[in-house]
Amino acid sequence: MTNLDYEGFWNETLIRLRNDLGEEEFSGWFSDMKYLRHRVSNAGNNAIVVGIPSTFHRDKVRTRYQTVINSIINGLSGQEIAIEYEITGKTAKKDADQDQSKPKNEETAANSTVKTPKIKEKRGQHSQMRDDYTFERYIIGENNKYAANAALAICKNPGKVCNPFLIYGGVGLGKTHLMQAIGNSIHENSDSCVVCVTSENFLNNYLECLRENKMNSFRNKYRQADVLLIDDIQFFTDKPGVQEELFHTFNALLDSKKALVFTCDRPLEELKKFEERLISRFGLGIKADLQPPRYEERCVILKSIAQTRGVNFTDDVFDLMGKNIASNVRDLVSALNNLINYAELMNETITVEIAQKHLKNIFNAPRQANLSMDSIIRVAADYFGLTPNDLKGKKRTANIAFARQLAMYIGREMTDYSTTELGQDFGGRDHTTVMHSIEKIKGKLLTDPSLESTIEGIKRGIKEFGTKF
Repeated sequence: MTNLDYEGFWNETLIRLRNDLGEEEFSGWFSDMKYLRHRVSNAGNNAIVVGIPSTFHRDKVRTRYQTVINSIINGLSGQEIAIEYEITGKTAKKDADQDQSKPKNEETAANSTVKTPKIKEKRGQHSQMRDDYTFERYIIGENNKYAANAALAICKNPGKVCNPFLIYGGVGLGKTHLMQAIGNSIHENSDSCVVCVTSENFLNNYLECLRENKMNSFRNKYRQADVLLIDDIQFFTDKPGVQEELFHTFNALLDSKKALVFTCDRPLEELKKFEERLISRFGLGIKADLQPPRYEERCVILKSIAQTRGVNFTDDVFDLMGKNIASNVRDLVSALNNLINYAELMNETITVEIAQKHLKNIFNAPRQANLSMDSIIRVAADYFGLTPNDLKGKKRTANIAFARQLAMYIGREMTDYSTTELGQDFGGRDHTTVMHSIEKIKGKLLTDPSLESTIEGIKRGIKEFGTKF
């Protein structure tokens, strides 16, 4: 056969690898590889020599893809063809030129000199993660200190400590930021293969490969990762097929001591229509609950972001925002960006009066002011002849405890709040307390039929209350 035939085999192999792996993964490993020549060994065996940029690149390709490459090219040619790699990067060329120009009698002296260690080149930005989601930009406070310390430990020993790692909490509390900070740190400081994906993209990738009968490609992509990061696993609810695939991927990576990090908007106990064996896997390692930042932490976050943007507001402006926006970091950042844009467009210095006027809609938004939960607490308290402070306080007398449990149950029924968020509205209680209260009411509903009418009466009162405000 001519060299052209062998080059054709190699080019077709690349086409099939691109289809199996997807454009992003293929480009990362194969776009810089070039067909060089065909050769026959002394034993009469055929080999294709391929140019590759570096020894690191070559070793990774051999480890991850050699079996697949051999399978494709041998199937195309109908014979055993070896793949040999030749380093063709700039470093290899420079070394070769130096060797050719070096006099023979200088070889011994040159070999005896001490070689200067090579400086490790910094890896480029990871295409699946945001470059601003780093530890340097992650504000650590009492609400997230445990999670942040676990994340930093993972970066030092990926797969060896805190594995798997589950970060959970309400919206806008920094789950994705912390997860990607782990990925960015490992990617920048090691040669590890980091795969970061949203649960939606993981599901879509699974369905596409299932439809096109390319499940081996899907499994290779995720099970060859050194670090796997999946955002918002609650998206897999009631999707048994992808849960099955995730379960086996989880086991394969855990057995190989690879790092696994997941985020979720609720505790594991609240994941419905999830395989029990998968939930048990998520619970094997460290679980960190992110809570809304406290007032002092909110002010620190605002000042830090403003400094990054080159903006200098007065402390009383930050104080105003910190006191009026208590929901999550995302709302804080949104409000701050709103003020910054206003200042730049209007060329005005932001005062407390301007901030109060410009952010009044944000301060008074139903979600921000917790009006939906406030109405539930007010109506439930009034129904039982109590005050909202009774339900939010620490008193545990029978009548107050029951009213509080019922209000928590109704809050879960009528809103999208997680038990973590509900706990915050009821005096900063733990999500397990809320879950226990909800289960208590569910149990009483089975034995006390009149309780249902009580609940419906309170719900009607809540709806009527909402129309007045």
